[in-house]
Amino acid sequence: MNIQNHLLTNAAFLPAYFTGGEITPEIVILHDTAGRLDKGNSATYLASENVARASVHFVIEVDGTITQSVATNRKANHAGKSSFQGREWCNGFSIGIELVNPGRMTKAGKYGVTWFGKKFDFSLFNLVEMTTDAHGDGVWMPYAQAQMDALISLLEVLFRDIKTLKDITTHWYVSPGRKIDTNPLFPLEDVRARILGPIDPADTVADEASQPNTNDMVEIDTRGGALNMRRWPSFENNILTAIPDGTVVPVLRTGAFAGRDWHCVFYDGTEGWIVASYAAPTIISTH
Repeated sequence: MNIQNHLLTNAAFLPAYFTGGEITPEIVILHDTAGRLDKGNSATYLASENVARASVHFVIEVDGTITQSVATNRKANHAGKSSFQGREWCNGFSIGIELVNPGRMTKAGKYGVTWFGKKFDFSLFNLVEMTTDAHGDGVWMPYAQAQMDALISLLEVLFRDIKTLKDITTHWYVSPGRKIDTNPLFPLEDVRARILGPIDPADTVADEASQPNTNDMVEIDTRGGALNMRRWPSFENNILTAIPDGTVVPVLRTGAFAGRDWHCVFYDGTEGWIVASYAAPTIISTH
């Protein structure tokens, strides 16, 4: 369905040129436009016959104005090569929301300079110099309060009206190493808590798709290296810690995700998922 009539009174509809077939949306992916802040600039580009063949469902301006360009049950070209919890090509099951933001900038004296040469004064725009594993080095612009308020309002409507929606994520999360938006100042976990509540849906999905296995212990077998323990049973940017080779850990749950077997184990006071093929056959059992 196209829910434009259920949005805020300042929402506009600007139909996109590049759209696909019908989808059942299950997640929302948040993006930065990485472009000019001029009102309507990014929304117009993303709705046009652009060279990148890009499109998105919603664009939120700095002042909170929302433009919808693709119906929520139609595919938009916003995520590209991507995966979420082992499921690839997220355009086929996601709603894309672009936040107008200049993206990563480089520092030049008292300015942050965008890829297209625009300068923003550090003090006037409250810019922050920051480095993260997912984003690398950069200068970043915080999101305006009006923009964040509009995002929360939009998400509340989407999750109220579209019962198939389960989670909220970012472009850098579904395309790690290839994309870095939203920027590291974006309060993703706060937004997810506001919309989804205290129970993380990804935990629920993993639990529902796996079986309890509380009798076995396995030994990490990486032939010398450490094994990443992950928050979800997938290879996304979700590493909790690394378990040294030879460590014996208890198995809590076991399941198959995207054609690969995983164990949920307990290590260093934390539960997390490991690839089962890097755990030696059961060596200790309490049967």
